[in-house]
Amino acid sequence: MPAEYNPRPIKIGVVGLGRFGRLHSLTLMKLAEFELVAVVARRQESLDAIAQEIPSVLGWTCLAEAMVESDAEAWVVACTTSSHVSVAKLLLEQGKTVLLEKPISDDLREAESLQPWVKSDSSNLMIGHIVLFNSEYQNLREVASQRGPISYINCVRHRPASIVADFPEENPLHAAMVHDLYATQVLLNRAEPTHFSAQFHRTNMNAVDLALAQLKWENGTVASFAASYLTPAGMPPRGFDRTEVFGDGWSARISPNPRPIDVWDDRASWPMPLEIRVDPPSGMMAEELRCFGNVVRGVQEVPMGATYADALQVQSWMEKLNALAH
Repeated sequence: MPAEYNPRPIKIGVVGLGRFGRLHSLTLMKLAEFELVAVVARRQESLDAIAQEIPSVLGWTCLAEAMVESDAEAWVVACTTSSHVSVAKLLLEQGKTVLLEKPISDDLREAESLQPWVKSDSSNLMIGHIVLFNSEYQNLREVASQRGPISYINCVRHRPASIVADFPEENPLHAAMVHDLYATQVLLNRAEPTHFSAQFHRTNMNAVDLALAQLKWENGTVASFAASYLTPAGMPPRGFDRTEVFGDGWSARISPNPRPIDVWDDRASWPMPLEIRVDPPSGMMAEELRCFGNVVRGVQEVPMGATYADALQVQSWMEKLNALAH
């Protein structure tokens, strides 16, 4: 039975103050369900920068000290992927409840090494996957569940070409397509594909700027995915996303990025590339954190697509696709 609801704000901390760590911190400050009591970063400069926006929150460069001195019962882990497992393990060992940004790790074996510290229902480890909380995607799930079996899913997720130069080691399969793999996992109720194929396109410097993938399931459902770093400067600054779903006698399409507001003056602009607002908090990050709060209190299960087992399944898909594309 779910635990009795406790209205007391949950004391929470954030590890990592990059783009998403900062957004988590600013959003948590505005949510009544939480009391942000700690932020942790590797560099004092990062703490000094966030202190300009949230001066009432204490910061640490040592997570072990922050855990003891802040008394946070829950933590958001948004540091670099290479540190995810070690940070999550330290928190889970101390009985904390963790929201861990995906991927768990760049390596499936390392991701699996967390298993001894994760509860069987994943109630102490929720994987951060904001697309699950996107309003268009949630409506798509409802339509698909009402209309019947899915025959074909087509996902495209294109990002700026500048990423290739700014982050030459970043592969769009892992950084962009992963969102659509998670979304498809949930639409198909965690079914395991029976066929995988993938291809990469590379620049003349051998960097991957396009990943294509195709998955097929035993019941005949087919899904295709395209993720790239190809959009030019004149397109929306976060590129664009589209998802199409086809079934027997029905079809649906969502275009969640950019959000449906365009502005023109001397040039076009897209004020809301993603459904994330921090003041006041609304959109998919705020809903994800509210869900996490319910998980911490024990009044809600970790949703499909956000459990530890779900993360391992999708990471195994990426590993197979990555191997096939080389």
